[in-house]
Amino acid sequence: MAPDRQYTPAPSHDVTLIGRLTQQRTIVVEALIRADDFVGAQALHDQLAAAGSPVGLSTVYRTLAGLARVGRVDVVRDASGERLFRYRLGPEHRHYLICTECGLSRPVDSGPVEEWADTIARTSGFANVRHTVDLSGVCPDCGRRQAADEHR
Repeated sequence: MAPDRQYTPAPSHDVTLIGRLTQQRTIVVEALIRADDFVGAQALHDQLAAAGSPVGLSTVYRTLAGLARVGRVDVVRDASGERLFRYRLGPEHRHYLICTECGLSRPVDSGPVEEWADTIARTSGFANVRHTVDLSGVCPDCGRRQAADEHR
């Protein structure tokens, strides 16, 4: 688990937001909470299967989609377009800078983006405005590796 993330047991409230409280959904939410970073549905299912969990891939997909629908996860897309999920520790969504090489993610100050989105919503007359901002690049470690590889 990443050091800046505090572990919280899967709140049954989060599970019931997406439907009936089941052991399989609880297992998925708990695994997502323990994940170090963003994770795809297939990778999360693979982790569960390796641990001997009986949770099926379709349950993982449905649970993650449900959590996204009710705002309990942050969602980004990787370079191939796969949706990656990270449990949201608080009520506010966050924006992340994601390394295109290794997948490392770092939260970024998104105040200006939030203010901009609020202004657009207010001045356009639109209601329930949502936004997606994807920031990606190459992290310092991968950048150093790339530079070293270029000098060989």
